[in-house]
Amino acid sequence: MYEAHAAIVGKVISDPIKRTAASGDEVMSFRMASNARRQDRNTGEWVGGGTLYVTVSCWRRLVSGVGASIMRGDPIIAYGQLRSSQYTTKDGVERNDLELRATAIGPDLARCTVKVERPRRVSVEPVVLAPTESEGAPDVAEATETDVPVAV
Repeated sequence: MYEAHAAIVGKVISDPIKRTAASGDEVMSFRMASNARRQDRNTGEWVGGGTLYVTVSCWRRLVSGVGASIMRGDPIIAYGQLRSSQYTTKDGVERNDLELRATAIGPDLARCTVKVERPRRVSVEPVVLAPTESEGAPDVAEATETDVPVAV
């Protein structure tokens, strides 16, 4: 197995699927494709090259962001640890697989536009302590709807 960090620019080619790993952690994975294209200097036309297919796995906080934002067909940039593995299928066929364990995923702004929604921060209101009887606490019968509820 070879491990390296890489950034891959491409397109999501499968719907993201969320599952639970044996450890109990949630993981979301999808396939992406990255096409090599270059401009032919003689003709000026764009020429397609090979295609790199990668399985992208997202863990921890990335799961909810990807689940809410990424879908098949989206142009993305994915960054993370690239791993290759070899295995034999049930039919006895040798296979090689390339996986990117993503640490960051974002839209490719050269090919799309997005509106960023940031999670709202939870604001904590200060706790107002109720006055004691010696400080002139209101009687329960004197309380009105305009009185602010207080934490004790």
